[in-house]
Amino acid sequence: MATILAIESSCDETSIAITREGKLLANVINSQVEFHQKYGGVMPEIASRLHCENISLVLKEALEKADVKLEEIDAFAVTRGPGLIGALHVGLQCAKTLALLYQKPLIPVHHLAGHIYANEYNDVLSFPLLAVVVSGGNSELVIMKSHLDFEIIGGTRDDAIGECYDKVARVLGLPYPGGVPIDRLAKEGKPTYHLPRPLIGQDTYDMSFSGLKTNVINLVHNLEQRGEQIRVADMCRSFQDVAVGVVVSRAVKAIKQYKVKQVVLAGGVSANSYLREQMKIECQKLGANIIIPPMWCCTDNAAMIAKVAEHLYERKVFANMDLGVDSNWSIENWNDFQNSSDL
Repeated sequence: MATILAIESSCDETSIAITREGKLLANVINSQVEFHQKYGGVMPEIASRLHCENISLVLKEALEKADVKLEEIDAFAVTRGPGLIGALHVGLQCAKTLALLYQKPLIPVHHLAGHIYANEYNDVLSFPLLAVVVSGGNSELVIMKSHLDFEIIGGTRDDAIGECYDKVARVLGLPYPGGVPIDRLAKEGKPTYHLPRPLIGQDTYDMSFSGLKTNVINLVHNLEQRGEQIRVADMCRSFQDVAVGVVVSRAVKAIKQYKVKQVVLAGGVSANSYLREQMKIECQKLGANIIIPPMWCCTDNAAMIAKVAEHLYERKVFANMDLGVDSNWSIENWNDFQNSSDL
């Protein structure tokens, strides 16, 4: 296997990882969270600017940690999409520059594929499998019948689950990002607030979180107007029970219908302790093997991009230097992309 340098810059983490023969030598992450906290969410222009400032420093640190020289790299991999268009451009231009300078292949990687393949740091993927992809920008159920073969069977019709967590946290006065404080407080609370379950009774794998978010916001505002004290822990528990319940119920339905051998969690929300616990319980009931990514690999990082790139390198899926980013790139279009003139 090759020595691969991977770059991830799709949102607010500048990350570079280096792998050799499948072994992770370095995975350096520079997070911008503290810069975006005051806004309650990621500001795209600031994110792009910080990527420009940080990427050369992150590259230097990754090479030092891996004790590898750029001349030893066999291929440069980079997140092509989806993500913030300006942020993606920073990573791509860095990868292109290095690939041109050292005359090595350029490997385009799908960001969500990276989250799915992060599970290979824990175990071997076996097919058919169901990937439950949950993050700040995505909520999808993906069936894989073989490596790098993705079929979306369900997605969110509006907000992603991670985005919903952030907005609920904001109205409750909790810090950004909202997933960690809500998950922590939910353990102390009880589901005493009645919240609607989205798309209940509908025969679909799709999910919806916008109505749930709006219901929490309206309920909090109504309580404040009446001068009633908000039991924050109870609200967090009530909200999380419903939000996670939507994901778990759809996943259980897919496991039964598609008779999958394995289930993998992917994305930032896969770090949620309640989601992990509930998915383990349901998979055990159904006799399905479940892989949960290591906590260090749940948020955006380049190690997951490198893991996908290892498979693409073996298949010689290399891109031309006129490759562009795609901020709305669908993982389902990956198979067509591999055989298209875009490479």
